[in-house]
Amino acid sequence: MIPIIITFIVMFSAWPSLAADAQIQSEIDHLMRFIHRSNCAFIRNGKAYSADEALEHIQKKYDHFKYRIQSTEDFIDYCASKSILTDQAYKIDCPDQDVVESKLWLLQELKRFRNN
Repeated sequence: MIPIIITFIVMFSAWPSLAADAQIQSEIDHLMRFIHRSNCAFIRNGKAYSADEALEHIQKKYDHFKYRIQSTEDFIDYCASKSILTDQAYKIDCPDQDVVESKLWLLQELKRFRNN
């Protein structure tokens, strides 16, 4: 009887974690779609890249750092905010807007997404 009770406790205590993981993944997926749909240039180490090129780069970093990511903010920090090699912040250059750091741009979109 004790092993059955322990099994149920372990199973049910994991549910909040699974829900949190699903929420994080949903937010990351949204940010990836947001990047993909943007008509913005992504400036990395002084060179401008298309949204598709940026997304490919961010996806590679995500695949590499996935085990460290515990929140959507971690995803932004590890994968979409700065160069690992030069420590330079990524920037976003959208038509008819000021150039901004990608971290701020993505955090703003994450906030908007969470509020909907």
